[in-house]
Amino acid sequence: FQQGGRTPALAPGERFEAITWPGADALRDVPIIGPIYSELISGHSILVYFAFLMVPFAWWVLYRTRFGLRLRAVGENPAAVDTAGISVAWLRYRALICTGILTGVAGAYLSMVQNGGFVKDMTAGKGYIALAALIFAKWKPVNAMFACLLFGFLDALSIRLQGTPLPVIGKVPVQFMQALPYVLTVILLAGFIGKAIPPRAGGVPYVKER
Repeated sequence: FQQGGRTPALAPGERFEAITWPGADALRDVPIIGPIYSELISGHSILVYFAFLMVPFAWWVLYRTRFGLRLRAVGENPAAVDTAGISVAWLRYRALICTGILTGVAGAYLSMVQNGGFVKDMTAGKGYIALAALIFAKWKPVNAMFACLLFGFLDALSIRLQGTPLPVIGKVPVQFMQALPYVLTVILLAGFIGKAIPPRAGGVPYVKER
């Protein structure tokens, strides 16, 4: 496109538009319930709802299916899985394929919902925040959802408070507010989650015994 690391901006009809749920406009002025339903629950793209639906689905796959049992076993003790006659490499490849699909959905959100086009470095470190959320959640799907909501809240708070004078402190530099989510992430990971034990064989190549 000859635009220096960018793509042409998507027109409104080419993006994933926000979905307004039935009755959202009518309930907007109702105290408490109205803002929650019309602004918090309604008004998001289909990819946002897909992400929330993937949380119980991922939990079900990991803890209620044979594939999930084998996948967790591959992360802890791949030799035992290999002894049972299951291909460790193929199981890990399938897990990687699932990861690629979900990561593609996340990229579609950034490029077709949030930004309306591809921009170089548009993730802005969100991948590292996602990894921190995974560690913070101790590799549990539901906990990971709440961790992501927490870090998303901190990110939104830093944007909202930029240039806003705070009580006693006064006006805080913009650079400090931009760094706030990452600083708080480090504090939370270092002091509040205790010991997070990852899968023992995670990231370790498996060499089949002969």
